Amino acid sequence: MILQSLDLQDFRNYTSLSVQFDRNTNIIFGQNAQGKTNILEAIYMSGVSKSHKGSRDAEMIRFGCEEGHIKTRILRNNDRTHTVDIHLKKGRKKGIAINRVPIRTSSDLFGLVHLIFFSPEDLNIIKNAPKLRRRFIDLELCQLDRIYLSDLNRYNKILMQRGQLLKDLYYHPDLKGTLDVWDEQLVEYGTRIIERRMKFVEELSPVIKELHFHISGETEKLSVSYECSTEPRFFREKLFKAREKDERLGQTTIGPHRDDIRFSIDEVDIRKFGSQGQQRTCALSLKLSEIHLVQKSVEDTPVLLLDDVLSELDRARQNFLLDSLHQTQTIMTCTGLDDFVRNRFAVNKVFEVINGTVSEKT
Repeated sequence: MILQSLDLQDFRNYTSLSVQFDRNTNIIFGQNAQGKTNILEAIYMSGVSKSHKGSRDAEMIRFGCEEGHIKTRILRNNDRTHTVDIHLKKGRKKGIAINRVPIRTSSDLFGLVHLIFFSPEDLNIIKNAPKLRRRFIDLELCQLDRIYLSDLNRYNKILMQRGQLLKDLYYHPDLKGTLDVWDEQLVEYGTRIIERRMKFVEELSPVIKELHFHISGETEKLSVSYECSTEPRFFREKLFKAREKDERLGQTTIGPHRDDIRFSIDEVDIRKFGSQGQQRTCALSLKLSEIHLVQKSVEDTPVLLLDDVLSELDRARQNFLLDSLHQTQTIMTCTGLDDFVRNRFAVNKVFEVINGTVSEKT
């Protein structure tokens, strides 16, 4: 897959922007707070309809404006060009169109544009809260599996409704009988989610193991496993046993929303006991594994978005990352074009950003 162009109108600090990307390596450089990351954010929006920062739509519209626009043109592996238009509106739901045809829900966008976003924050994904690792696996599977996306949306809605009911039981104990209805649905969709995640981790395991082995200088053997609060076959039973606890806490304590991924070296959990170097090497291996899994699943290459990641890596990890970018379109931000970036690998296009204005450098 190739991202051919990006057009912005009143998005973040951009009044108007039109950029044509190279199919290989693109560098966007400039000082901090000039708008480099905003470009990657707009591209990411075109794939998943949401900001990688978790920003609300209104926050992405340029200050003083009521609307903002994002338009991307993508070339898929079948040589067909697709256009994604996103219309941001203050106080209203955003509009999304694919090839000028409006889509009913944002989820209809998933699977069209395959993107991998890598930021300095991702280097802490191993040691930080489990919700970040669940977010990683959910975002990846939602781009690859539309059934999973549907199941996850249904599960989250049911989870929210069950949680509200648990809170209401304190004042309305007569509603307790309705818990059975929500529990059945929670088990149905939760079981599917757990089973699909387990399969994903099984597919991920040999890929990340090999990558980590090479990045670590062939000294560490990484293992990955899925940790679930309940196995699928025991979900209904455990959920029922936890009902009294759930009522007391006002929340659901059993299910895939409480699960995690374990990363171990020589059976030692590096989330808790690994060094920062081991954790960062594992995080890099995890992000690079996405490229392989997308290629295998959809028989296409994703677009890799790197947001000032090189500055956070030592020379050995920088080298491995850059050596892994062959045949993958990469759009990378950095604060300067030092000799390392210029000489380490071929750069096909360079853009400089100064206060929301982008110019192509030759």
